[in-house]
Amino acid sequence: MDYQLIIKFWRKSLADEAFLAAMEGKLKEALGDAVELEGYDVSPKEINLFMLTSDPRHSFRRAKDVLEELGVLNSMSAAFRVVGGTRFTSIWPLRATRKFKLP
Repeated sequence: MDYQLIIKFWRKSLADEAFLAAMEGKLKEALGDAVELEGYDVSPKEINLFMLTSDPRHSFRRAKDVLEELGVLNSMSAAFRVVGGTRFTSIWPLRATRKFKLP
């Protein structure tokens, strides 16, 4: 798995953090062995979910269905990078006006 897929959730748009456990279970079910969930980075403004994958665009398309079902698709952004790399390629939202970065 050569890529790290990062999904960023804006905390102010989330009712609480309890949805993380439910979301993680649904993502594991939807993505199976296509990704390896690495964990979270939690800060006062955002929560970043890290996954390793061989095909970040395909993995995000599959994860997107779960995120849309949970109602968080419009309160997040996503990008990927080569494992260990510093350059991100944004994949959500489409035509993002803001550059993706980690805290």
